[in-house]
Amino acid sequence: MLRQRAPLDETLERLAARHEEAGPRDRALARAIATVALRRLGTIRLGLKRFLERGLPRNAGLLEAILIGGAAQLLFLDVPDHAAVDLAVRQARADKRAFPYAKLVNAVLRRVAGARAEILAAGEAPRIDTPDWLHRRWVAAYGEAIADAIAAANRHEAAVDISVKDDLPGWAETLGAHILPTGSLRLPQRVPVPDLPGYAEGAWWVQDAAAALPARFIAPKAGERVIDLCAAPGGKTAQLAAAGASVLAVDRSPERLERLAGNMRRLSLAVEALAADALALDVPPADAVLLDAPCSATGTLRRHPDVAWTKREDDIASLAQLQAQLIDKAASLVRPGGRLVYCTCSLEPEEGERQVAAFLDRHRDFTRLPVAAEEIGGLAQFITADGDLRTLPHALPGAEPRLSGLDGFYAARLVRASS
Repeated sequence: MLRQRAPLDETLERLAARHEEAGPRDRALARAIATVALRRLGTIRLGLKRFLERGLPRNAGLLEAILIGGAAQLLFLDVPDHAAVDLAVRQARADKRAFPYAKLVNAVLRRVAGARAEILAAGEAPRIDTPDWLHRRWVAAYGEAIADAIAAANRHEAAVDISVKDDLPGWAETLGAHILPTGSLRLPQRVPVPDLPGYAEGAWWVQDAAAALPARFIAPKAGERVIDLCAAPGGKTAQLAAAGASVLAVDRSPERLERLAGNMRRLSLAVEALAADALALDVPPADAVLLDAPCSATGTLRRHPDVAWTKREDDIASLAQLQAQLIDKAASLVRPGGRLVYCTCSLEPEEGERQVAAFLDRHRDFTRLPVAAEEIGGLAQFITADGDLRTLPHALPGAEPRLSGLDGFYAARLVRASS
């Protein structure tokens, strides 16, 4: 995954298809190892470096990955030391190029286990687990204190939030969940989601509290036609349909759109789904358009720690170009007097605040309709000076780190002139 810059979820799905003999517990453990390895990669590499005086041998196959996976278990997971070391040695022996270094794997990981406390202390500074280029950007955008707070939040597993169709208090009681000020429910512990009451019946869906906010800014009236661009996997589509809108959900990936359709069937929500490139979309203008644009996703590292290591700084400029094309296209699909909500799960200003500022310079027939605090549970700190939404991962404190925070999101609501 690190070599090919491939997303973790896609990598795990591909590997699972090749190893059908692996049961659910093995797959869950593999995901846990990979996730914590990526979340704490800086600390792990720093710890391994202490015992690799000559660095990693060249052309050693999977050696680095084996060492990282072993160290992740020793430092951060409840795996017996002997089991983690034994597995790593067997992995080295099974790889043609790593085979000559099986004894090195054994020696290094045993030393890691013995120096666990020292390694964790050396990795205490949160920024160690954030790529330097990304931390520098956050310092420039938000200041050093907030950049460090974001990095610290990203070290913790994200909570599971859900959006409900109706009866928020009732489902909170049934699920033992906490009602967040934003109107989402936060589950107190991680359990298999499909096993929970209400899932099979389609009463609710999993959706981060921040991700649930942009669709609310559309505020559709019953029967209004809304286009949801880049819609999969469909959390925002579900919100719009549940509010009574007639929704056209558009995504360029047929596979992702099929997943969206499956979610809508479970939720008993009727939407029109269309597999198409949004830039080539030819449909009549709608009352409102929601564009959740493809982005660097740097606001989702708690949930997707692979993003920090698979994205590069130059990706942001190319993504910003695509976003500019998409928001211009979205604007053309808004009827006179209609609304456009643009959002990204990125912390980078080029993909958020600067993108909308440039759009408003290009499109004088659009104006900003500021977000009001009461639309987001009174959390005025999430509203920028211009009236847009900006959430940060370290915000929304909870009783413990795992129950705190939310994804980093940006959203702006724009209105087209009536004539």
